[in-house]
Amino acid sequence: MIVVADTSPINYLVQIACDSLLPLLYQRVLAPEAVVDELNHPSSPVSVKRWLSSLPAWIDVRRASSSSDPALEALDPGEREAILLAKEQHADLLLIDERRGRVEAQRRGLATTGTLGVLLAAHQKGLVNAQDAYTRLKKETSFRTTPELDQYFLQRVRK
Repeated sequence: MIVVADTSPINYLVQIACDSLLPLLYQRVLAPEAVVDELNHPSSPVSVKRWLSSLPAWIDVRRASSSSDPALEALDPGEREAILLAKEQHADLLLIDERRGRVEAQRRGLATTGTLGVLLAAHQKGLVNAQDAYTRLKKETSFRTTPELDQYFLQRVRK
């Protein structure tokens, strides 16, 4: 399975100490160079910088062959490169949270999931208590959600 990740799922999963779910679910994750650059931003949390200082073996940092696509100009560099790399690699899944990026990726025929989708998949395999992880995600990070998303996620976890 080929999986490409944008910045936010990695960022949030590292912050709540759930990044180890990624290799358990997908074995290996491709991350564009722009994603690594965004994770290394000066305002990134200490836990993320620590994680970056010793990248796990399951992360494969790659450069997208093409970095220009006028339809992607409204997206940030990590989202752009993640979509382009996912398309180039014929990825089975793109990990991306931002709505505009997800819509554009899906328009291009890419399957997407985000941080919450990773937590749900891991929960279904008995790898994590998704409700506890979600509570930490909301309390310990800048992850944004809506009451509708809260309700939807928690209903899915309780099934």
